[in-house]
Amino acid sequence: MRVLLWALPAVLAALPVRAQPGSPPGTALDNDYVRVSRNAAPCAKASPGTCEDRVVLAMGDIDLSTGDKVRPMTRGEVAVFHATQSYSVAAGTAYFEIAIKPTRPAIRGPVDQIAAPKNVPLYSGKTFLIYEEVLPVGETRLRHSHAQRVEIRINTGPMLRHQVWRDSIVVHTDPVIVAWREPVIHTVQNVGDAPLRNFILEFIPPP
Repeated sequence: MRVLLWALPAVLAALPVRAQPGSPPGTALDNDYVRVSRNAAPCAKASPGTCEDRVVLAMGDIDLSTGDKVRPMTRGEVAVFHATQSYSVAAGTAYFEIAIKPTRPAIRGPVDQIAAPKNVPLYSGKTFLIYEEVLPVGETRLRHSHAQRVEIRINTGPMLRHQVWRDSIVVHTDPVIVAWREPVIHTVQNVGDAPLRNFILEFIPPP
């Protein structure tokens, strides 16, 4: 029993947060911070106080329209929109819309800020940053930290998994497509048979 109690915080930190009952169709994740929609864009039209900062993540070949301009996107590419910007995505395509809630609670960060190596930066703003988390098979990302964040797996190989070490407890995480992650300091090793490739939207905690 003592071992189970020690392991509980690590297990809870690894669990995904899914959509709440009553969420709109297509909702993959919905909490006080974000709403992630799959193949739907309920926040495509800018709306102050409701639909302000939003991100579109392509999960296939899509056409993203802003005004009279069309941007072709491929799997893993992102587009960031702010409070006055609207857009549309062609129907029948694969993508996620990540809408950041303007009235979200204060952001929580880890006890220590430790940069994570080998990530590919995609966007850096005042309140959040976006990067692609990449880890080839067999490689280890040394001890690093994260604040609260959204994780979406771009590569979903059936045998893809990784180990997380937290306070000497090893946690195996399953390949959940969309997850909400709490602050953590950890080390990650890819022990699967496919490269780890994740979209990460990580909030920037206050100083």
